[in-house]
Amino acid sequence: MLQSLAGNSCGRLIQSHKSTWYFASLVLGYFLYLVFGAIVFSSVELPYEDLLRQELRAVKRQFLQENECLSEERLERLLRKALEASSYGVSILNNASVNWNWDFTSALFFASTVLSTTGYGHTAPLSDGGKAFCIIYSAIGIPFTLLFLTAAVQRIMVFSTHRPVTYIHRQWGLSKPLVAIVHATVLALLAVCCFLLIPAAIFSALEENWNFLESFYFCFISLSTIGLGDYVPGEAANQKNRELYKVGITVYLILGLIVMLVMLETFCKLQQLKQLRKMFYLKKEKQHDHLAILEHDQLSFTTVSKRASACSADKTHPFVSATTLVSPSNDHMIE
Repeated sequence: MLQSLAGNSCGRLIQSHKSTWYFASLVLGYFLYLVFGAIVFSSVELPYEDLLRQELRAVKRQFLQENECLSEERLERLLRKALEASSYGVSILNNASVNWNWDFTSALFFASTVLSTTGYGHTAPLSDGGKAFCIIYSAIGIPFTLLFLTAAVQRIMVFSTHRPVTYIHRQWGLSKPLVAIVHATVLALLAVCCFLLIPAAIFSALEENWNFLESFYFCFISLSTIGLGDYVPGEAANQKNRELYKVGITVYLILGLIVMLVMLETFCKLQQLKQLRKMFYLKKEKQHDHLAILEHDQLSFTTVSKRASACSADKTHPFVSATTLVSPSNDHMIE
């Protein structure tokens, strides 16, 4: 008996706090996913990092042996200065001196990466004035960009999602959730082909040191606004038509970001995903006091209305109304 009561109370407790349990499981799952990613990345990348460190140490030792007049301290100062400049996108290599990081097209590309929050990190403002302007420019520009993207996505969704799904649903008589799923899948395939696969093939042909995987990696990292900055197009010393190439990349990033947002919004509109999201949301509680006030006001309004009706009846039939109000139980006697 006690066990059944305990089981029933636990069941009621779980049912009453179902969204809380779902959210707790979501938090736990997200934490485990982070740990899983850390384990995989560390196990895969750590050996390559160790190998690269050993190669750099070997090259450094060989250089010092071949140049005995140069001390290790002077070499360390030179390398430290070169690495610091490299973090700002400035290289001391001879073949890299022909490219400027702050000409108009490069600055346009940098502005697009800042406003889209991609932020490759291959270039950064050098002066204090540039850093201060970057803060103000981003504080205004990022909300402006979000407004622009939201308006663009809303308008595109009307023609790319709402109208096609409604048309197929009405003309062919298919279930609207089924049509929405098929439409979202087709739209995702088109987006992947037109803004990931085809551009990756183009980048692998234009960039000498990029293969298809590296090009696809750049496209995905860019359009997902991760922007690691390990691959940035148009930075080769012998890049042909570099200015036009940078402008084309800027246009590609803006259009690709809009298309990715349209695709994500299309999937978010699916009924199945809406139900899945509601599992983790906190349900809105009804304001009982507010409802009680509304019911009291409605009751008062009804009472006043009845009294007004009675008064109007009293003016029309004074004898009947007065008798009815005084002695409502004797209605049959009046009749």
